[in-house]
Amino acid sequence: MSLNVPGLSADNVGYNHHVYAGKTEQMLKVTQYVQEKHFIPQELVQNEVSWFYGNLSIDDMYFQQESVETIASHIMSLYAAKILAYLKNEKSLEINLERETDDGAVYIHTSRAGVTQLTGPKYEVRMDAKYLNNSNKTKAYRLESFRSFGTVSSSLETTLRCYFIRQCEFVNKDPQGDEVNNIRLVSDKYFLEKATEHTLKVYESVMQQVLVRTGPVIEMYDMPGSKEKRLVIGFKQGSTQSFFSAMSDLYHFYSLYTTRKYVEQFSNGVTICSFYFNQVPGSKAPPLEVSIYQVIKEASLIYCIPTTPLQEYFQSGQLSVQEATYGYIGWIFAQHFLNRLGGDFKALSSILDGNNMNHVEVLTKIKKRLRSDTFTREYILDIIKLYPNLIKLCYTNFAMQHYINPPENNLQPSLSYQRLQTLPVLSDEELAQTIKKTVQNNHELMIFESYLAFNKHVLKTNFYQPTKVAVSFRLDPAFLPAEEYPTPLFGMFLVVGSEFRGFHLRFRDIARGGIRIVRSRNREAYSINLRSLMDENYGLAATQQRKNKDIPEGGSKGTILLDFAHQDKARVAFEKYVDSILDLLVVGESPGIKEKIVDLYKKPEILFFGPDEGTADMMDWASQHAKKRGAYFWKAFTTGKSQSIGGIPHDTFGMTTRSVHQYVLGIYRKLGLKEEECRKLQTGGPDGDLGSNEIKISKDKTVGIVDGSGVLYDPEGLNRDELLRLATKRRMINEFDVSKLGPQGFRVLVDEVNVKLPDGTVVDSGLKFRNEFHLNKLVKSEVFVPCGGRPEAVDLQNVHNLFLDDGTPRFKYIVEGANLFFTQEARLKLEKSGVVIFKDASANKGGVTSSSLEVLAALAFTDSEFLEHMQVKGDVPPQFYAEYVQAVQKIIEKNAELEFEALWKEHHQTKKPISILSDQLSVAIVKLNEELQRTTLWDNVPLRRVVLLEAFPKILLDKIGLDTLLKRVPESYVKAIFGSYLASRFVYKYGTEPSQFAFFEFMAPHFAKISQ
Repeated sequence: MSLNVPGLSADNVGYNHHVYAGKTEQMLKVTQYVQEKHFIPQELVQNEVSWFYGNLSIDDMYFQQESVETIASHIMSLYAAKILAYLKNEKSLEINLERETDDGAVYIHTSRAGVTQLTGPKYEVRMDAKYLNNSNKTKAYRLESFRSFGTVSSSLETTLRCYFIRQCEFVNKDPQGDEVNNIRLVSDKYFLEKATEHTLKVYESVMQQVLVRTGPVIEMYDMPGSKEKRLVIGFKQGSTQSFFSAMSDLYHFYSLYTTRKYVEQFSNGVTICSFYFNQVPGSKAPPLEVSIYQVIKEASLIYCIPTTPLQEYFQSGQLSVQEATYGYIGWIFAQHFLNRLGGDFKALSSILDGNNMNHVEVLTKIKKRLRSDTFTREYILDIIKLYPNLIKLCYTNFAMQHYINPPENNLQPSLSYQRLQTLPVLSDEELAQTIKKTVQNNHELMIFESYLAFNKHVLKTNFYQPTKVAVSFRLDPAFLPAEEYPTPLFGMFLVVGSEFRGFHLRFRDIARGGIRIVRSRNREAYSINLRSLMDENYGLAATQQRKNKDIPEGGSKGTILLDFAHQDKARVAFEKYVDSILDLLVVGESPGIKEKIVDLYKKPEILFFGPDEGTADMMDWASQHAKKRGAYFWKAFTTGKSQSIGGIPHDTFGMTTRSVHQYVLGIYRKLGLKEEECRKLQTGGPDGDLGSNEIKISKDKTVGIVDGSGVLYDPEGLNRDELLRLATKRRMINEFDVSKLGPQGFRVLVDEVNVKLPDGTVVDSGLKFRNEFHLNKLVKSEVFVPCGGRPEAVDLQNVHNLFLDDGTPRFKYIVEGANLFFTQEARLKLEKSGVVIFKDASANKGGVTSSSLEVLAALAFTDSEFLEHMQVKGDVPPQFYAEYVQAVQKIIEKNAELEFEALWKEHHQTKKPISILSDQLSVAIVKLNEELQRTTLWDNVPLRRVVLLEAFPKILLDKIGLDTLLKRVPESYVKAIFGSYLASRFVYKYGTEPSQFAFFEFMAPHFAKISQ
């Protein structure tokens, strides 16, 4: 937005000119100091000092901040550089003067207007890394930068740029309530001295918008009496990285330069940058009045992804910022989706026997090797860098589909749109042929074919939204190879931000699943997590699909992988992930902020997010943010919310644990075991949801716990009172009172080394010991309940460690609470050896049931009823809420009991492994559910009502009534409830291979009720 405010002049628009009263006296001292050093000829000293003080237009702030000795040193350095330039017969010279401290810095260097320095000190990159990126509410740095109007001497063309950085001293370091909106309270004291009233008004307006908006706020102002343009950009501290230096690359691309630029910090967590733009003299680029709008348009893309590995091509002008960012995202896509297994693997897998564990192990090893070795990240990037022109052509192909054409009445289409008109637009076939003719080998061809696949399958994107916080894409998953992803996905999202990358995958249109933060302790772990991210997400979503058999929604899952350098930015990454996906779900209606995008999907979409590892405390924000963004589905958008906004937190009420523990109790019941006498190992500690509630709800003799802080073990059983204390406070085992351990007990923390255990064993690395403790033959117990841990912690390559030397299993009974803790092959090998194991898709379904019933209540009540009956205000919940939570817990326990009994019965009848039966049972229920929704049974209204009276929670029926429920809950959702209830109850009772008369027998009681 361009604002031209009447009554302003160049003198009162920006900052007050700083005047240093002691400048003349200081100059005399500097002259005397330089003369005493005898480095510059005495007759030239006065001239050099005067030129430095008067002709370079260095801001008086420099002279006030620096000592006489420092200024004299800079003058002598400048003189030495001039002598060197003269000896080399050069018309310009290079000067780099700097002083850095913890409190601030000063940099002075030669600078050519409108040109990014590709070599040398790269001061702005250093400023970002050392000062600006790390600024926060408590410790922040402000920056002022000026370009000199004069040259370093009468004979040389070189101009200088100065940067002054100083630590902020805020008026109010901890503003509260309305104070956060008052710029005079949250500002740095020195800024308040320098800023004009106009600047204070401008910054306060931008600041207040930043506080309520997720992304950047960008405003443009005309400077009175000149062609200069002022761009003001505000954003939350820590929400982007290296933005200041990246902005220089952006405006240099359009032949612009700045006379002044500022970065101001505020104690309410806001950063505001201000740039004063001019056009490089003699430039052939479009005029400033046009270029500035393109800078505004692309600043949000810079904010999302400030730098990429293709930055050098952007800085040198070979690629635009949009082309370079597109190339970067295509690189990420290629890393995850190149078909690395190929036809040979498919042929080999069809020859080998899937039931032979040795064959399966060989295939698994080959698959992992192919995925990690064939196309490494570095190899893909090296090839992409060879062909910047192919990136331009692929980008044009992408842009022609998704760029929002300017309206016909727009007299000044954007430069990026004009640029598209000058590039050759090739058809898909022509582009494919051009790539084939350009690349040198098949590997290079495959990489650029992945760009074509990306373009072809993007259904919508926020790439061209005026404001955004991360770049998101809704993809048609049809490109996924069936040999790697056998069950087709319904939909997928790819999200890329400066701190993370993430996916969201779902198997049905209406689907539910958690959003997981994936952290990496070291670079090796990050590399592994990066390679496996898509496969892990797919596996989690598939598990969720099987797990969701009792509820109307299908399975979905979201993953957010934090970049290694941003392991502390989980909250920032989650908020960007959510907001950028909402860009694709909520139709934009705010010109210049959120506009309509090109939608090739052409159908409304709703996603349902739930809590998972690292996101349990973020569900409230996501729900309220969806409401603020205008999403009509905001109440149902997230589950596991806090009670104050109608949520049923899984951890508070132990929803997931109630399902897991029913399987443990079922094993005890069937085998006549006493819980108090059974020893148990547990991964996932008292600080987590599943781990803490497993401790609270169980009565066994827990011998070992593994959590993020380390290992706690006592073969005689850990002190239960101490465990309960930690579980109640949600603390890790590093706070366990070790005086309560037995003589053979020990605790080893991840940061410890060379720890001697009671049996004399020396642990070299506490981290390695923690990661592999479940595989350590030191521990043996009847029961193993993984409540946390990385996927595939036990696979075919290490499952042998779960057996003693004589072949006896170290654990007799395993209930897999953590998702994907075991691979299917490892489970089958354990079952073959006599271990009773219930897999995650069966055991760990309490949370999704709770989430589904939480959403049902949100759909069933009006806003006022929801406020009255579901939102907890104060310490005492509404009576309905308390009773509804109890009803949800009973439904979870009943569903778990029904499935346990069905699996136990089927296993003893067929002798099939429970791990196989679990999948077969899930598939049978999901398939029957979909078939039932398409049959005439749904059309039989009296039968429909009979079934729904059983399927809906009784407490909800008593409060609202069936007729009201049917009016308020969407029919598609009710239909799914109808199908999932009948399908699950039928399969639980009659198994996966019922007789042809079984369904008639099952439905007979329901038909009988119609006539009653």
